[in-house]
Amino acid sequence: MENLIFSLNATLPIFLLMVLGYVFNKLHIIDEKAASWMNKFVFKVALPVLLFEDLAEQDFAGTWNGRFVLFCFLVTLLSILVITLISKLIIKNKAERGEFIQGSYRSSAALLGIAFIHNIYGTGSTGMAPLMIIGSVPIYNIFAVIILMLTAPKSAVLGRYTSEDNNSDDVQKELFKKTLIGIAKNPILIGIFCGLMWSLLKLPVPKFMGSMISSVGGLATPLGLMSMGATFDFARAVNKIKPTLLASFIKLFALVGVFMPLAVALGFRDEQIIAILVMLGSATTVSSFIMAKNMGHEGTLSSSIIMMTTFGCSFSLTFWLFVLKTFGII
Repeated sequence: MENLIFSLNATLPIFLLMVLGYVFNKLHIIDEKAASWMNKFVFKVALPVLLFEDLAEQDFAGTWNGRFVLFCFLVTLLSILVITLISKLIIKNKAERGEFIQGSYRSSAALLGIAFIHNIYGTGSTGMAPLMIIGSVPIYNIFAVIILMLTAPKSAVLGRYTSEDNNSDDVQKELFKKTLIGIAKNPILIGIFCGLMWSLLKLPVPKFMGSMISSVGGLATPLGLMSMGATFDFARAVNKIKPTLLASFIKLFALVGVFMPLAVALGFRDEQIIAILVMLGSATTVSSFIMAKNMGHEGTLSSSIIMMTTFGCSFSLTFWLFVLKTFGII
């Protein structure tokens, strides 16, 4: 019961912020123009600042565990590749496939990882969460840029090309070039890189700067969630219920069921296991919707997956915690 209450307290406020955005839209407080501005602000400013804040003050040198980081990296990479192959078999719409793939693998690692380890092991045992973030979050975002760019409607990526030109070599070269530029200029990846460098160089964060960073970064979650709720379309979401259910099952149960036994067999325990659980089985991050919208996708499937996994992970994470405790792994 304690784990269920904790999980509900961690995830229901997120779900309710989406509902609040939907209500504000119906009350004409947040219209489509306002929601679009909120999305852009979160993607380009607030979310990168939040990730910078999460990483900048962590002691990566003092808590480094290369074996654990490598495990997180390889499992994340394998998950993406397997989901991509599955999506080609079951998702016919190319643009929808991109949203399905990232919705199935991108976890709320940065937001939930440290919170879960704090709750279970206390504030002194947070070293594994930042290491998990290093191993998984950069590759989350690099592949999200690639996948979303390659599956977006070409008119959204290559605005100056006509539909008749879509198969030309020039278009393919331009798409490849824009994909690489998109990775290099992605604000989320820049925020992660700057946070890592700040931490590794052991640079201090002045108090006035820390307060400003906290204030700006604190806007990411509420604005992102409310903008998603404000643009949520129930009619379209119902039409995408099958891929939503499948992606949610993969996100909350399949990845944990496949890779957690491997983590246990390799000897990972306690806070390492909790960090891996968050990486594999937590709700799909809201940044997947924000990134999809900013890269020319419709966003309906992304928002549906986020809403379903956010509500469902309160119960699925509790189930996995119960299993892990029963077997004496945590």
